[in-house]
Amino acid sequence: MLLAFVLCFLLPLAAATVWWTTVDHPTSWRAADWNSSGLLPAATAEPAAAIHVMAARTGGLKGAASVHSWLVWKPAGSAVWTRADVVGWGRPVRRDAYAPDARWYSNDPVFVGSVTGARAADLIPQVEAAVADYPFATPGAYVIWPGPNSNTFVGHVLREVPGLRIALPPHAVGKDYLGPGLRARRDAGGDLHLSVGGYAGLSVGPRTGVEINLLGQTFGVDLRRPALKLPGIGRVGT
Repeated sequence: MLLAFVLCFLLPLAAATVWWTTVDHPTSWRAADWNSSGLLPAATAEPAAAIHVMAARTGGLKGAASVHSWLVWKPAGSAVWTRADVVGWGRPVRRDAYAPDARWYSNDPVFVGSVTGARAADLIPQVEAAVADYPFATPGAYVIWPGPNSNTFVGHVLREVPGLRIALPPHAVGKDYLGPGLRARRDAGGDLHLSVGGYAGLSVGPRTGVEINLLGQTFGVDLRRPALKLPGIGRVGT
């Protein structure tokens, strides 16, 4: 058990931390770049409906172990993108507080997953409803670790809208938080989730594959899109 813990959790985290120390970082959030990264096209340049899940490494030493994730979408023909994510001050759920593809603490975002066209058009109302029903939306509800945090918010939407068929990366700390104490639930897509206050848990199903969650980090295997999921590192595979 100890050897498995070292190999599956500690070594990947150590490797990610060593790499992170070689990367330049802003000295504070005031010095960070929060502007558009240019990753997304202008909404008018993409006439079809679209939904994107995006993520970028977070700031400080936390960036070695975690990303911040958010949702972006637009109906067909819309001239603007809508962005929704959770922050740690005031009312947690924010809409359009940043550019849809903004850097996070100067870190460039990546696409975690996307849905476009007619399927996206059908799913946007469900995404809107899931955002509105986020259970930890009251002021003061945000907890940086083990949750509920920004990744808890996106994880909630992905569980409620199975048609997205998107899973957050293993280093999205807080994605597995279901609430305090022992919680078990089967999401709308059939995946089974067990969690002990976000400190430990297990997820099994077609969307998440097999994941062991420990102290906010995930080790697992994606069966649908073959990949190894490593703490601090992310997906290794397709």
